[in-house]
Amino acid sequence: MRALVQRVSSATVSVAGDTVGSIDAGLCVLVGVTHSDTPDTAARMADKLWHLRVLDDADGTINRSLADTGGEVLVVSQFTLYGDTRKGRRPSWIDAARPDHAEPLVDAVVARLRELGATVATGRFRTEMQVTLTNDGPVTLLLEL
Repeated sequence: MRALVQRVSSATVSVAGDTVGSIDAGLCVLVGVTHSDTPDTAARMADKLWHLRVLDDADGTINRSLADTGGEVLVVSQFTLYGDTRKGRRPSWIDAARPDHAEPLVDAVVARLRELGATVATGRFRTEMQVTLTNDGPVTLLLEL
């Protein structure tokens, strides 16, 4: 499982012009699933996101997590995180899990984040989404489990 994490001051995701998810300050997380991922992988990713210290403390030092601040999370499925561009000019998607495997695992990341206490907004699986965000910092990290 991969997650591209961006610290944001705000983020929204829209489908066909309708906003389906929106957050204020927190994290925008694009989640990609591969074939070997399991519900345990999803739970570990959610725990990592919840405790990832990428938010500023009172002194402006990157030292706090969502668990510390109660910040919000926008989770958007993103199979293209598993695009392989090592050969040729067109990415190969062979490492990206099929939707029937990926969707329940993205849902499991969301469910676990909510169990931990996060306020979570989401995109809509299997749709063309437009994600708008204001990257704060900028802080952008790639997590891989």
